[in-house]
Amino acid sequence: MKNTACILGLCCMLTITMSAQKNNSFAVQAQTENGVIEGNYDVATGLQMYFGVPFAKPPVGDLRWKAPQPPDNWAGVLETKKFGPRAVQAPVFGDMNFRSDGLSEDCLYLNVWTPAKRNTAGLPVLVYFYGGGFVAGDGSEPRYDGAAMAKKGIVAVTVNYRLNIFGFFAHPELSAESPYKGCGNYGLLDQNAALKWVQKNIAAFGGDPKKVTIAGESAGSISVSAQMASPLSKNLIAGAIGESGAGINPTLAPIPLADAEKNGLEFAQKAGYPTLAELRALSTREVYEIYTESGRFGFPTVIDGYFYPKTIPEIFNAGDQAQVPLLLGWNSAEIPGMAFMQGMPYNEENYVKKVKEAYPADYEQVLKLYPHGSDKEIEWSATALASDRFIAYSTWKWFDLHRKNSSQPVYRYLYSKLRPPLVDQTLAPGLAGGTVKRDDSAPPMPQPIGAPHACEIEYCMGNLPLVREYAWTPDDYKVSETMQNFFANFIKTGNPNGAGLPEWPAAKSADPMPPVMILDVESRAVKAANDARYLFLDKAYKN
Repeated sequence: MKNTACILGLCCMLTITMSAQKNNSFAVQAQTENGVIEGNYDVATGLQMYFGVPFAKPPVGDLRWKAPQPPDNWAGVLETKKFGPRAVQAPVFGDMNFRSDGLSEDCLYLNVWTPAKRNTAGLPVLVYFYGGGFVAGDGSEPRYDGAAMAKKGIVAVTVNYRLNIFGFFAHPELSAESPYKGCGNYGLLDQNAALKWVQKNIAAFGGDPKKVTIAGESAGSISVSAQMASPLSKNLIAGAIGESGAGINPTLAPIPLADAEKNGLEFAQKAGYPTLAELRALSTREVYEIYTESGRFGFPTVIDGYFYPKTIPEIFNAGDQAQVPLLLGWNSAEIPGMAFMQGMPYNEENYVKKVKEAYPADYEQVLKLYPHGSDKEIEWSATALASDRFIAYSTWKWFDLHRKNSSQPVYRYLYSKLRPPLVDQTLAPGLAGGTVKRDDSAPPMPQPIGAPHACEIEYCMGNLPLVREYAWTPDDYKVSETMQNFFANFIKTGNPNGAGLPEWPAAKSADPMPPVMILDVESRAVKAANDARYLFLDKAYKN
């Protein structure tokens, strides 16, 4: 009995010790413009963390569908130790895991990870905008976690912004009431408000407001292109990183204000609440249900004469964008070729038919640019064409615009590492990144031939250990270390190059075959081989 009691006692002590070792933090405070906040100092990592920091007034009541307002001051100490609520959204994407405190229209919070000690100043800053098609996403997602970047000597910030109908709805009455006589773009204006907060407050976390790099993936990357273009934000940043996406036709480009107002009014009338007063009187639940029942995938951004004075190509061609270093790229198989083939098997007859349907006047040129000598080549070409039309072309156009209308360096990558298998075999890869429940009765998805949309995020942010869906291998960690170091160097200096990394040349403005860094197990820079595809699409999209 004595031995049993001893063993039980040891087990209890071990359990207590292990529990204690999981929490290595004590409270720490920072003075912001609006008041004192209290976060955690983790002695195991040496990082301070502040989660759920308000950067604007809650956009509720009369502030629904208004530009964000500066937050009110508070007395005493505001505890910021857990993630704030995420923006109201439907569960759209299978790869989104949240640590946020539920959903709410009151969602304008940001999170800070900093390695600063008591006398630290002048650290570079990363502000990361999440993706999700402007309809979903949150700054609490583990793949965006800022701790790994903070360990590299960077103050990392993730930002929440309004989404879907709450973030991008337009209506004639909204334009009439606004001081700038425009509407929509509230989610983008939220991001701008966060950048203003960073300028005013980041020194309290050891950061340098003159060294702010913005980054994002998909809609987050589109957001980066938008903030670079906007006169409201272009002077608030020192660098930009875009992962798969720019707000350039055909990828979530802004539409004219009159069109946006018309779309919004028709939506409101069909819902039975045509006036702004009626819409604002609705509860969160009512707005959410009306939106989800409509089947819409969000609302477009708007050339509102305020945030967006013109289209992104017009702004960049005039040289009016942020004149800062830019690092950007996309993935080798953003979306499967089946998206172009519409489920038809990969063969000569089907592929030629689909190309003729999409490009009746130019199909011969398209077949040369996206060749079809074998079924495997057709799979690659269909994948390339689907990916280019989805998001790669718009990202290329952003790259091309900045290198030709700026003296700042521009670095381009192609992320190519195949993902390892899923740990949970009841899941299957989604169409454009993410996972879905495996349906054994459905036809099997083709094996991936490249890197799908969104798969690079946890690699570049150093967060493979926080994303537990995949069976990571040493090769995955090798790619992650390379990509994260490239990004960290760029955030610190505006140049991704550094010791132990393959040389990454900047693209020159007149180079017909500009260099591309292939990010894979063995990363290397090569001359661009397929830019003729983008030159063709550039004419087709009239950008």
